[in-house]
Amino acid sequence: SPAIQPVHNSTNANQAQLQTSSVTQHSRRKQQEAMSCAPVRVNAGFAAGVLFALLVCFILQQEVAISGLSVATTAAVAQWITLKQLSRDPAAMQVIKAPGESETLVASDVQRTPDIEPIQGSDNGKVVCNTEGRSRDWSETCEVDGDVRTNGTALSVTLVPANRSSERREWMISPYPRGGQSLRSVTVTQLQDRSAAPPCTVTHTMPAVLFGIGGYVGNYWHDYTDMLVPLFVASRRYHGEVTFLVSNIQHLPRWLVKYKALLHGLSKYEVVDMDRDAYVRCFPRVTVGLHLDKELTIVPEKVPGGPLTMADFTRFVRETYALPRGAPTREPGKKPRLLLIHRGDFRRFLNEQEILQAAEVAGFEAALSEPRVNGSEVEQARLVNSFDVVLGMHGAGLTNAVHLPPGGVLIQVVPYGKMEYLARAEFSEGATDMGLKYLDYSMSAEESSLMEKLGPEHPAIKDPESIHRSGWENMFELYLKQNARINTTRFAPTLVQAFDHLRQQ
Repeated sequence: SPAIQPVHNSTNANQAQLQTSSVTQHSRRKQQEAMSCAPVRVNAGFAAGVLFALLVCFILQQEVAISGLSVATTAAVAQWITLKQLSRDPAAMQVIKAPGESETLVASDVQRTPDIEPIQGSDNGKVVCNTEGRSRDWSETCEVDGDVRTNGTALSVTLVPANRSSERREWMISPYPRGGQSLRSVTVTQLQDRSAAPPCTVTHTMPAVLFGIGGYVGNYWHDYTDMLVPLFVASRRYHGEVTFLVSNIQHLPRWLVKYKALLHGLSKYEVVDMDRDAYVRCFPRVTVGLHLDKELTIVPEKVPGGPLTMADFTRFVRETYALPRGAPTREPGKKPRLLLIHRGDFRRFLNEQEILQAAEVAGFEAALSEPRVNGSEVEQARLVNSFDVVLGMHGAGLTNAVHLPPGGVLIQVVPYGKMEYLARAEFSEGATDMGLKYLDYSMSAEESSLMEKLGPEHPAIKDPESIHRSGWENMFELYLKQNARINTTRFAPTLVQAFDHLRQQ
């Protein structure tokens, strides 16, 4: 090594000088100076050599380690890289596909990636759970405020205290608003000590709403009643600055596709698929579950963050779908339009053409339509919005009333069998709160297919209350699977009432 060569030369010179007696005093001083420097040079050279050897060893070890990475380690590195990429590009999207559909959703509003813990104050945060719906077999919901951490793999929401709290508490909350469903519950935990908290992988600067797709989702009425209206209530206060955490997406992937426009109208960010989310996400607030107060409507005084009404919800739908009409037809000489909802299985009208003719006699321009379950939601909404009246048998198709212009009319034909309480509970108050005129028409036994099928002496005809006492299954099989042949003479006054209402607008 060049660093030690001068030391070797000076040592040989020193040995030669010791063997020669004619060395001058000046030479001795130079030799002493050289000898005094030698230990320093040896120490510095030795340290440099050691460091160089360690560096070479370290590089070789790294090459061996990298070449021997296992599949699991490679996946972990890839996950870390993905996370870093998401932090640079909040609009980046993970992709899920519904069967037969193109790419859609799922990502999140990733703001930064700590290994940095959220800034802690002295407030321990709080968990407030709503149990009002328990008596009606509706799920509880929880509002969790503070240092809140979600874990998709565990489907958990954890409140981490800034200081040691008095107790550890735990709740099991269904992410779907109706009870008795098979969705995996969310574990909501209030920790006693922050040392037990999972470290943050991703930190969000905005709140989140966690809900699940399951239960009766896929039925049009339940889509709005159980999901979209409660989601509007839970998230509208944030003006789009909210992340949706969704579990059980695999139950019906098309649901996210069908209602993508409405979801984007409530949140500026793509949803997070909780079942595939490997990160611990940290939020300042998380709403766990969707709360029901009434069927297909909103109770304004119970809306978090300020009052909202069902009229606000239908206005939001019209704005999101760019529906052109906000009021019924008022042009002189132009007839109001009536849409008759066709059903393809049970609770069908057996004389649809007669009903359409009766509507035209009453003064309407009438048309027949069958809503498509997997059709375009926006196209269906625009079709309905072009009418002033929706008429149909009790069923999910009447949910199309949310697309009618305010001031329009919903006419519900109630199946025979003392079914008024059920029919009105699902549509009467909701339609009124939308700003619509609600009318219903109760079928007589003579208009029901049950009369011909069972005869006038059957309990289902003579004593409907006995069928009600026998349980829901009998009620459903008899009264919700009948068909109708409407007596248009008996039905005419209902049509006239609807027409007069529109003319008075």
